[in-house]
Amino acid sequence: MLHAFGEEVTIHLDMWTALTPPGGGPPPHYHLNEDEAFHILEGRVAFLLNEEWNEIGPGGTAFMPRGIVHTFKNVGDEPSRMLIITAPSGFEKFFARCAAEFAELDKPDMWRLAEIGAEHGIHSFRNRNGESRSQRQRLQ
Repeated sequence: MLHAFGEEVTIHLDMWTALTPPGGGPPPHYHLNEDEAFHILEGRVAFLLNEEWNEIGPGGTAFMPRGIVHTFKNVGDEPSRMLIITAPSGFEKFFARCAAEFAELDKPDMWRLAEIGAEHGIHSFRNRNGESRSQRQRLQ
């Protein structure tokens, strides 16, 4: 559920609620254009920032500055719910472009999402097999 867009507020940010299943989360990535803040409403979420994982529970907040590789993972047994804020606004344009991929009944094409992300200054570390760089290193 999206809550606010930059064109609707004078502080130019985007805000939405994200539900993440147990074990879910994006591949490691960084943003060229936005800072990102996550406020945990329900569940337990671990965040990777500066090559260090930190777990945060309900009421906690994590800040991910632009240009720094980060990710998150729901480490609990139940879906997590977070309020996510990006600033400045513009992240909603990435979501609009990805809508067709997210609407697929099967798993979305993560490679296509990474391509769209790159067009919007979001750079992921996943290859065509869906592996992140850290997954490839563990396999070697």
